[in-house]
Amino acid sequence: MQNSHLFTLDAKRIYTALLPTLEPSLKSLDKRDRNLFELRLERFFQNLYDGLFPIYGRKPEFEAFLGDLLTRMANAYAERPDDLKVLDIERDLTPDWFQRESMLGYVFYVDRFAGTLKGVEEHLDYIEELGATYLHLMKFIRARDGENDGGYAVADYCDVDPALGTVDDLEKLCTTLREKHISVCLDLVLNHCAKDHEWARRARAGEKKYQDYFYMFEDRSAPNAFEATLPEVFPDFAPGNFTYYEDLDKWVWTTFNEYQWDLNWTNPDVFLEVVDIMLYWANKGVEVFRLDAVAFMWKRLGTNSQNQIEVYDLLQALRTCSRIATPAVAHKAEAIVSPDDLVRYFGVGRHYGKVSNIAYHNSLMVQFWSSLASRDTRLMTHTLSEFPRTPASIAWGTYIRCHDDIGWAVADDDAAALGLSGQGHRSFLSDYYSGQFEGSHARGAVFQFNPETGDRRISGSFASLAGLEKALEEKSKKNIAYAIERILMGHALICGFGGIPLIYMGDEIGLLNDYDFAETPELGGDNRWLHRPHMDWQKAARRHEPDSVEARLFKRLVEIIRARKRTPHLNSSYDTEIVDTGHPHVFTHVRQHPLGNLLAIYNFSEEAQELSTDVLRAYGLEQPFDQLEQRFVDFSNGTLFLKPYERLWLI
Repeated sequence: MQNSHLFTLDAKRIYTALLPTLEPSLKSLDKRDRNLFELRLERFFQNLYDGLFPIYGRKPEFEAFLGDLLTRMANAYAERPDDLKVLDIERDLTPDWFQRESMLGYVFYVDRFAGTLKGVEEHLDYIEELGATYLHLMKFIRARDGENDGGYAVADYCDVDPALGTVDDLEKLCTTLREKHISVCLDLVLNHCAKDHEWARRARAGEKKYQDYFYMFEDRSAPNAFEATLPEVFPDFAPGNFTYYEDLDKWVWTTFNEYQWDLNWTNPDVFLEVVDIMLYWANKGVEVFRLDAVAFMWKRLGTNSQNQIEVYDLLQALRTCSRIATPAVAHKAEAIVSPDDLVRYFGVGRHYGKVSNIAYHNSLMVQFWSSLASRDTRLMTHTLSEFPRTPASIAWGTYIRCHDDIGWAVADDDAAALGLSGQGHRSFLSDYYSGQFEGSHARGAVFQFNPETGDRRISGSFASLAGLEKALEEKSKKNIAYAIERILMGHALICGFGGIPLIYMGDEIGLLNDYDFAETPELGGDNRWLHRPHMDWQKAARRHEPDSVEARLFKRLVEIIRARKRTPHLNSSYDTEIVDTGHPHVFTHVRQHPLGNLLAIYNFSEEAQELSTDVLRAYGLEQPFDQLEQRFVDFSNGTLFLKPYERLWLI
């Protein structure tokens, strides 16, 4: 053992005892590959142990469980294709691969973008024209028939929806994309599976082994105790958190929907199952796992059963399994939680930098919409300046829209710091984006009104919420222009903030709300399908027609993306510092870099604004050059003039 100093005594004892048991799994490997696996195992075994011991270490079978886990990992590595092993080495040498300014994500439902996985290949020219280097392929794992929460009620974790193709089709697509330096992201649902999944079916058939994969209760006493502090995710159509099944004569924990059963992560068999699934897809060429609903993975009486410390232990252990067996893979945590909780998904304290590589910057998204509606950036400046610092080894996923609704995560204390009522501001935003506020440019819909809290979330496409739908109906050239500028400012914000910008399908050409969803029975009760349209390839074709709305959006978005790729300041490993200029309509941040500072400035108003150039000089910008427009900016008179919704990346 070359690095025995890396181990605690118990970890060293277990590592030493288990290493010989891997011989049958590793004997088929050539010397180089075997050495690489053993080096990674040695390097990261302590991280694995530290993640798993708090969860399972008190169980007498802990050492056997670890032996089983390591064998599965060794077997997966032995089966790993050679080209992916080469990618593993490349990623070992370039651990910042996902942090680079060249990264750009494009997110879509496979069926709605291209019909099938093979269809995606037919549209690679479009993806490459946009400049995407990361594709989040949604809803291709086989979900239950009928209602399935947009594909997040998984019926088989290791199969592809037959309507979209086969596992071979997915593997071929991953290979094609990898040759083009495009990484594939897959949703791995960790909190629950469908009640139609084999595990659930065998549990309902009475198999004790599989009943232990879930939370099942003989009567309502325990569920009632938990419900006292549990929120409801879908109060409209899935109230409560438990469902009674007559055939079982038991209550089952169902946080999201009756047909989604929460997994019992206190059971080590669940961990082993998920690792097998994760390594299976990694060996098919998946490079990023979006770990869905992770905040809910651990249950604790007397709490909201979200963001419990055991979640970070489990995610650290899962990430470490990848680092050992499939190190080309990155983990992205889907945790839409408060800033203080969110930063924990990158790791703080003993988990520092060990939990996830990527997490969604939900607050940036919420503050964009808040400032857009109010034309006031002071809450955005305050909230984001209070954000906890993160490890240098991570990347935010920055986005304006995604497949989900928008929840107004505006904290009461942040609002109070600006003299606002948190509840009042959240109510204003819901009114504004559902079109109920007089003078609103938005066309959206309320999703999941909770009468007990007054919370109302919002559905709607980027373009419709930004005013394009209304402006087109009114045939107002001025308002169409404003809507386009709002959309482009949002894209410039997520591309220039630092992280991996994630473009949601159709936003690049201004797709509007899809009201036809209500005509489909299994979709009609969920208005999030409002902003999940089918790709309109006729509109996409108009991106090359001069002066069309689609061209005005697509061409200028591509210019933003190209500007990002030539700006090393936007590598995620560098910090973003929020700058408070005191200007109520302008949002500013700086990214400090060895080449000098980048100062990003955004006007959140349809009115022209003036900004003192003192802020430019404070960051050493005596002759500022705008990376977006490729021009020098004149401020010789001491004032920077900003056009409506103008954005600048000054270096």
